[in-house]
Amino acid sequence: MNKPVISAQDIVAFGKVAVLFGGNSAERNVSLASGTAVLNALQSAGVDAHKFDPVENPIGDLVSSGFDRAFIILHGRGGEDGSMQGALQLLGIPYTGTGVLGSALAMDKVYSKQVWSSLALPTANYKVVTKAQVNSAKKPNYTDILAHLSGVAMVKPAREGSSIGMAKVSSAAELENAVKQALEYDDDVLVEQYINGPEYTVTILNGAALPSIRMATPHVFYDYDAKYNDKTTEYHCPSGLDDATEKSIGELALSAFKGLSGKGWGRVDLMRNELGNFMLLESNTVPGMTETSLVPKAAEQAGLSFEQLVLQILASSLE
Repeated sequence: MNKPVISAQDIVAFGKVAVLFGGNSAERNVSLASGTAVLNALQSAGVDAHKFDPVENPIGDLVSSGFDRAFIILHGRGGEDGSMQGALQLLGIPYTGTGVLGSALAMDKVYSKQVWSSLALPTANYKVVTKAQVNSAKKPNYTDILAHLSGVAMVKPAREGSSIGMAKVSSAAELENAVKQALEYDDDVLVEQYINGPEYTVTILNGAALPSIRMATPHVFYDYDAKYNDKTTEYHCPSGLDDATEKSIGELALSAFKGLSGKGWGRVDLMRNELGNFMLLESNTVPGMTETSLVPKAAEQAGLSFEQLVLQILASSLE
């Protein structure tokens, strides 16, 4: 990809930068790791960057402390769902990444699938189970739901990341129990037909798709431990796709990202089914930036150092 040079003038133009990380979502620990890495890289590049944890500081302090812009690295609710983006817009502070609408859409797996389906983009069959349905006199028919989804399904809280609250199920009893657990994180639960194939991810950076990554894990699926703790998880970048397929998956990821009003940077996750077709899973508007995260791996394959990556993300806030 073309790598715009971040000049000394750009560094000065950034002004005083608040790196927003931490927060109070279920992904706080991941955000702390991501934010620390981003902050260190920006400071190493000469940017006047400072930590800002919304749990420790009122949002109004961004104005009173004279911040010129914000680098959002808050994962999950409160940072990735449009609420922080809306607050920053009201405060008149430019920020990195996707805006209010796109953040809210991408954060909600159900709405994401509905948008993609309306655009004829490929995604697995699904059902939605709500807390209201579970608590009503007429309970969900878990046997029918599973049968509709070919007997094996993934259960996901509608608005959580990092695979939190997810489970693979193959019986009505397992589905009922998994839904109950997922409802501890959200009032809506996505029950998605299981895709038996490899998982891929494509990073989007300023309108371009970076090289895809294929993940392989001995876990039942690419869960939280596989992402952040298990050293046996394998990341293949290049992912092993031929040039035509690599181009195709990149174009699909860009269409999915743009379809949800994504901007700046992000990541789109997909799986390849038994027929060889790619199916969209979700779009992440504030992906992880830890040592084991996928975006830095893709950027490295594209010839970008971690420092160059964060500077390009920050540069989008100048537009």
